Amino acid sequence: MKNLITNFIYLMLIGTASILITAPTLTIQAQNAENTSFQAMQWRFIGPIAGNRGSVVLGHPTEPNTFYHGASNGLWKTEDAGTYWEPVGDEYFKSGNIGAMEISESNPDIMYVGMGEPQMRNNVSWGDGVYKSTDGGETWTHLGLEETHHISQVRVHPTNPDIVYVGAYGHAFGPNP
Repeated sequence: MKNLITNFIYLMLIGTASILITAPTLTIQAQNAENTSFQAMQWRFIGPIAGNRGSVVLGHPTEPNTFYHGASNGLWKTEDAGTYWEPVGDEYFKSGNIGAMEISESNPDIMYVGMGEPQMRNNVSWGDGVYKSTDGGETWTHLGLEETHHISQVRVHPTNPDIVYVGAYGHAFGPNP
């Protein structure tokens, strides 16, 4: 047993020494490869055009390349994993400040959006309540909660999309009704 432990330690020392000897060579080779590999690449903007302060990013439960991004300038959707983004709900939302979003697990055509930025700071933008879509985000209906102003979470019951929980803290800089 003592010989086995001694041989193991000996092999570990040889392995460590060989790594220390070859590491500088590998580092130089990696740096050279990095310099040439990335020269052909160019930075590009992948959108959204003016995302501003983002509050929510949400993937669609059944469409793997579809994502939503809620920000202080509206709700954005991509169907190609981020190459192209388009605004969603602009003609329905009274404000552009998205605080939260949720898609129903039991029926992904049903979506809810809570308005108003949830990140507290000295110049936070407020919203006008909750909106619901029953057609995958094509059209939206205002459900109420106008005076909540800042909605930070929306949760939909896993089997009943008509049961929705909303986390909101109301007016940021004044009394709440």
